Amino acid sequence: MINKNQMTNIKIPANVTQEVNRLIDKFNQKNNCEYVARYKKGYLYLDRNDSGCLSSVCRLRYRGDITNWDFTIFKYSNECYDEDECFFPGSEHVNGTVEGAMLAGLKAYPF
Repeated sequence: MINKNQMTNIKIPANVTQEVNRLIDKFNQKNNCEYVARYKKGYLYLDRNDSGCLSSVCRLRYRGDITNWDFTIFKYSNECYDEDECFFPGSEHVNGTVEGAMLAGLKAYPF
C-alpha cells in the first residue's frame, strides 16, 4: 500500500502534464476563464488569472492516474491549502478529475 508521503514523491509524467495543459486550455475556452497550471513534485497547483491578478484556487496530488487526483482547496482565511476542508461552494464537482477541480474552483471563488 502506498502511503500519503510516498504519493507526493510520484513525479507527474510529461505526457500527463501535456494532457492536463490541453484540458485546462479547453476548459478556459469553454468557460471564459484563465486557469494557470503550476507543477511541483507530485502536485498540480491550479491558479486563476482574474483581471491580471493570479489567485490560488486548489492543489491536486497526482495518484498515478489522470482521472484520480486528490483535491485540496486553498483557504484565503488562513492562506493555506486545507486538506480537511470539504464543505465549500462547488464541492459537489470534486470527482478526482482536473475538470471537476476547475468547476469547483469557479463555484468556490467566482470571478
